[in-house]
Amino acid sequence: MLSAMYKDLHNGSHILLGWLMAFQLTLIMGCTGDSEVGQSSSTSQDNRPILIDGGTVVVMDSAGTILKGGAVLVEGDRIAALLEVDMPRPNGAILIDATNHLVIPGLINTHGHAAMSLLRGLTDDLPLLTWLNDYVFPAEAALVAPDFVYQGTLLSSIEMLKGGTTTFVDMYYFRDDIARAAIDAGIRAVTGPHVIGFPAPDYSTPEASLADAASFMEQYQNHPTVVPAVAVHALYTTPLAAVEAAFRLAERYEAPFQIHVAEDSSEDATVRELTGMGVIEALDSIDALRPGTILAHSIFLSDEDIKRLAGSGAGIAHNPQSNMKLGIARAAPVAELLAAQIPVGLGTDGSASNNDLDLFDEMDTAAKIQKFMLSDPAVLPAETVFRMATMGGAKVLNLHDEIGSLEQGKRADIVLVDMQRAGLTPLYRVYSHLVYAVRGSDVTTVVVNGRIVVRDRVILTVDEAEVIEKARTFGNQVQQVMAGLGRQ
Repeated sequence: MLSAMYKDLHNGSHILLGWLMAFQLTLIMGCTGDSEVGQSSSTSQDNRPILIDGGTVVVMDSAGTILKGGAVLVEGDRIAALLEVDMPRPNGAILIDATNHLVIPGLINTHGHAAMSLLRGLTDDLPLLTWLNDYVFPAEAALVAPDFVYQGTLLSSIEMLKGGTTTFVDMYYFRDDIARAAIDAGIRAVTGPHVIGFPAPDYSTPEASLADAASFMEQYQNHPTVVPAVAVHALYTTPLAAVEAAFRLAERYEAPFQIHVAEDSSEDATVRELTGMGVIEALDSIDALRPGTILAHSIFLSDEDIKRLAGSGAGIAHNPQSNMKLGIARAAPVAELLAAQIPVGLGTDGSASNNDLDLFDEMDTAAKIQKFMLSDPAVLPAETVFRMATMGGAKVLNLHDEIGSLEQGKRADIVLVDMQRAGLTPLYRVYSHLVYAVRGSDVTTVVVNGRIVVRDRVILTVDEAEVIEKARTFGNQVQQVMAGLGRQ
């Protein structure tokens, strides 16, 4: 969503554990799980392993393994083992009964602006620049401050967690408050310094933002759930020298680097006027096309752009619903990108332009828009799209060794999806239901980094009612600002 908004202002699977591992687990811990999750809070678990047992485990390894009646054993923040239906279960673990559930990797939202949930529905169905200049900008100018960002990010984190998203990539102001909200909510966040070429609510210049950036990168360098990253708004709003400086910061800390790219049909020409190069060419000129570079949107890519991206390791954050709602009459060339083995993940963009953060809904749209645009019902099959929301997103972030699948040794980011409703019955093909039928409201339990953060559809980490009430207060303030400007 942020791309184009300032244009008027500035022209092998690890599953093969075998009976030997199961026998070793039996010797160490006994034969059966014994303590089902009850009413007491699990946010400060007593260091016992967690056993998620009895569901259909969708592993998302390279083989596409699905374990019916399987189990996932979590020890600390990692997946310790996957157990097939006939393997003995360890004793003494916190037991989560996954009967009649799909057990899936946590979904990964590769692009968004979480705090903008406080501007959701401020106005809709207007031309992009009217929507921005007459509504979004005045509201942000009046209200965006640390507490606004903290409360908006907290609100979005609740929505995402309860909808099965365990990792989100964020680009917004007041990075410390984004991180603080994510930690309090218990969600994994990829966020950090944000650079744009004119005064922003937190820093007046790119240089000021970058001057204070190293402390953030160092503070969260080894954090369990906050991944420090560097963000640049776009090449048409930010001088190439500042973009390069931001990228070098990300490079120094081996951190993800995110930037809006090719969201608007005129963007490439604008950047060419400023730099003498197109967007992708300009990024290539500073060696910014590498694993962990996140190119948000990437709709208007040329064949030459795709050739440059192929093999570079840079990935695409595809945001189909936001792009459609803002009237962009073209879909990102996802099929071509995947054919060129370019990593592609899914993003919701900000909920002010979407207007929700449901990645299941995003999967459904991503599949159907490609079939529609290419007149080909076979393009982008369901399993491919679900992979985009999990391992694909992890590869875009260059975190695929840590998250994105339910494999031994990876971070324990796990989601349970309840299949006991009319709209999900009967079940023939798992991926079909996950992409075309499941919605975020079907999620019952969520584990992030080995910690149970949602149980029985209840968020355990924060007081949801209190967060909602504070969001209403901000909503009243937004309405007052709009009324003062004669816009309601």
